[in-house]
Amino acid sequence: MQITFLGTSSGTPTRSRNVSAIAVGLERTREWYLVDCGEGTQHRLLRAPLSLLKLRAVLITHMHGDHCYGLPGMLASAQLSGRAEPLTLIGPRALEPFLQAMMQFAELSLDYELHFIDVADNELVWDALGMRITRCKLSHRVPSYGYRFEETNVERRLLVEKLREEGIPSGPEWNRLQKGERITLEDGRILDGLCYSQPSRKGRVVVVGGDNDQPALLEPLCEDADLLVHESTYTLEIAAKVGPEPQHSTAAQVAEFAERVGLSHLILTHFSPRYLDIPATNPVTGEQKGLSVDDLRAEAKTLYSGNLRMAADLERYNLTRKGELQCESLRSKRDVESKSG
Repeated sequence: MQITFLGTSSGTPTRSRNVSAIAVGLERTREWYLVDCGEGTQHRLLRAPLSLLKLRAVLITHMHGDHCYGLPGMLASAQLSGRAEPLTLIGPRALEPFLQAMMQFAELSLDYELHFIDVADNELVWDALGMRITRCKLSHRVPSYGYRFEETNVERRLLVEKLREEGIPSGPEWNRLQKGERITLEDGRILDGLCYSQPSRKGRVVVVGGDNDQPALLEPLCEDADLLVHESTYTLEIAAKVGPEPQHSTAAQVAEFAERVGLSHLILTHFSPRYLDIPATNPVTGEQKGLSVDDLRAEAKTLYSGNLRMAADLERYNLTRKGELQCESLRSKRDVESKSG
């Protein structure tokens, strides 16, 4: 399963970070799903191996602008790219009138259909193409949701001993049974492949949370999950100065939750623009001036013993079938040099 970060800043973009957008997909297919679509998401897509023609669903966590302002432009670009297949849009009830108003006043007409799913009315929002997606409600200033992506089309292992005990000779039928198909033998017996095969491993599970000041609300979605992606907008120190009104999580809150439920992997994202990737330093003493993402990392590490990662734009994580988390950058050498400068 692959997770590609297209935007990792909260509220406003920075020189190195766009606002929220995350792509999720299975590595053996080109189909993918987009969680949130902040302004400028389509610019990030130009640097990622993701086609708008293979986008199967867009899931909006909540209707704040840094999570949805990029959606109208991306839908228009999909039209210009030749998209003809329907696209499913999943999110809060306000998503549909928001897009309809934009399309009306901008005179945007799409040649492909948009199918809206209101998350308030559906816990299971998607179950197709080897992916099952469920949601839970979170705590934020507006209705906000988290999504659980669960791999369902797992390779199956044939129960060879059982087949031999029942006198079922090897042949093409074994291959069909391994795929879980139902077959009829020459002697008239009907066999259900699901009774003669079993998943060879656990399906991978990734949970992506929207803006949320109570990480514990994600506990039902995190059962048997391999990875949690969650906002950590502030450190505890800054959160105390800002106050509770923004209703965002701190690095400490998320880390404490991830440790308690036993998550193997945690990726923090949605950082306040005040946290720089490479902060300035005092030229004389070499001391750091201002805040950095490392401050968020350090706070989380004191409470979480698993594999902690801090998301960056155009990083792609691969959650392997063995449950390992690998990371690669989609940035070019020029991008890296610009970021460092």
